[in-house]
Amino acid sequence: MAKYIKIQGGSLGNLSALVTARHTAIQERKKNKKKMPKRWSIIASKESHSSLKAAARVMDIDVITADVDAEGRLRGKAVLAAAKKAGKGLFAVVATAGTTNFGIVDRLDEVGKAAKELGVWYHIDGAYGLAGILDENSKKLFKGSKYADSFIVDPHKWLFTPFDCCALVYRNPKLASAAHTQHGEYLDTLTDGGEFNPSDYAYNLTRRARGLPLWFSLATYGVAAYRKAVADNINVAHKIAEVIRKREDLKLVREPELSIVVFEKKGWQLADYEAWSDRILKQGLGFVTPSSHLGKPNARFAIVNPRTDVKLLTQIIDSMDQK
Repeated sequence: MAKYIKIQGGSLGNLSALVTARHTAIQERKKNKKKMPKRWSIIASKESHSSLKAAARVMDIDVITADVDAEGRLRGKAVLAAAKKAGKGLFAVVATAGTTNFGIVDRLDEVGKAAKELGVWYHIDGAYGLAGILDENSKKLFKGSKYADSFIVDPHKWLFTPFDCCALVYRNPKLASAAHTQHGEYLDTLTDGGEFNPSDYAYNLTRRARGLPLWFSLATYGVAAYRKAVADNINVAHKIAEVIRKREDLKLVREPELSIVVFEKKGWQLADYEAWSDRILKQGLGFVTPSSHLGKPNARFAIVNPRTDVKLLTQIIDSMDQK
């Protein structure tokens, strides 16, 4: 039976899931009396979050970067191609459900099937985008999530919950407990009783009740309100994309898939975006951080507030022509 815990954030969630994945691979090799590899490795796309490389440094493992398709998605064939470079130490494949820059959802079904074909752990980093599954029109993007051995989603990103709160979910929680349970005379009274202890499923021991704000909000407003809020955010993203598309001085970098909209102001350099970003922040109009794609600077709307509407975003766009 799947089980989830609440932890600090996506970085710790990804790290804890990968620690579980490697521990599981080690135990399987010991059981089957197989030789341990010289180096352990995972596969992720070049669009994956920076926390995966950070986790790899902490774990002293390699990240094999898989190519993405023309739309920026990780596909099954790319995973299988990358596996040939990974060697015998491959123990996990990581897909992204909503990349940070563009909100792109990898082909979760293809990647999941490839991971199963390779016989390795399948983890989904859904810190931002996995909440999009609440939108009926977007649900098809996430159909491959059923193959995951673990995944994360951050309620503090798109489930309207205060910082800090990440949900880490395991298909088989016993594997996580085997990897993370700490032992010591001062802990045995907590671990020997058999009761569920969240500290047994992630790296950190000390924790607070991070799930309480989310539970309280769900109990107050209901799931239907959450579904509507997420769907409204996605609809606003598509509407403001249409506004951008009609303006001669702006260029929509790509069609929004979830609630992230990326666009360029013709003739602007990075310094122009930075000055504009600082100005509208001081004015209290909005917080829009410059980003980049293929070496070109751009602006990026990440729409995760149910009160954000097209009128406000249009005002922010109009401010680009003000001094």
